[in-house]
Amino acid sequence: MPELPEVETVRRGLAPAMEGAVIARAEVNRPDLRWPFPERMTERLTGARVERLRRRSKYILADLDTGETLLIHLGMSGRMTVSGDPLGQFVHEHPAAQKHDHVVLHMANGSRITFNDPRRFGAMDLMPTDTCETHKLLTVLGPEPLGNAFHEEYLVERFRGRNTPVKAALLDQGIVAGLGNIYVCEALYRARISPRRKAGRIAAARVAALVPVIRQVLMDAIEAGGSSLRDFRQADGELGYFQHRFDVYGREGQPCRTPGCTGVVARLVQSGRSSFYCPRCQR
Repeated sequence: MPELPEVETVRRGLAPAMEGAVIARAEVNRPDLRWPFPERMTERLTGARVERLRRRSKYILADLDTGETLLIHLGMSGRMTVSGDPLGQFVHEHPAAQKHDHVVLHMANGSRITFNDPRRFGAMDLMPTDTCETHKLLTVLGPEPLGNAFHEEYLVERFRGRNTPVKAALLDQGIVAGLGNIYVCEALYRARISPRRKAGRIAAARVAALVPVIRQVLMDAIEAGGSSLRDFRQADGELGYFQHRFDVYGREGQPCRTPGCTGVVARLVQSGRSSFYCPRCQR
């Protein structure tokens, strides 16, 4: 599933074609994805101007001039791609319709935004903009890891007394929003903390040092266009490239990249997910 860097990459790719533009025609080709689409979704989107495109955790939010916000979740295999952009930032002409093009936004500026999702684990919803933070998918989220509310003192306090492994704590969207398996593995490696360690038993100084590490991992991944392992594509259809810079994720049995370390990357399963780490470097 796309994590924060992938969703942010898509948002940035969509913004030039969507922000300030009118949805001339919304085309909704099925009644649902993971959940049913909102009532009259076609009519509510058609004619609306996209005032702002933003991100909250792993969700893209399009604020409309109708007073509503379109919430978009890519799910496991969802892609949002742009074609025919009149600004000349996208080279692709409008492609032929594909089987899994479930929602298509025909913009008045000539661009087309296509949501394609073969496995249909994605989602869309419409909600009032002024109360969108109370939406059931957003109200449970913790602070953004790149925002000011996520800071050293906050994370130290949230970890205090926790008996869960640090890997599970960082994947808890109520503690910090948007982190997933890939970037937690990479951040813990850079911070030299074992994913086995109990969150509440890590020294406060080491917990505090995790905050800038997490931010840097995410910023590095966004700069690289995210990670493409299976289905993820950027808004222009290109692959992300951060997967070529993984230090531990997916590198089981390969040498640790820390200079002077003789360790080998190991894998363990925690709560049904693979954790990759160096047993020698990460304690």
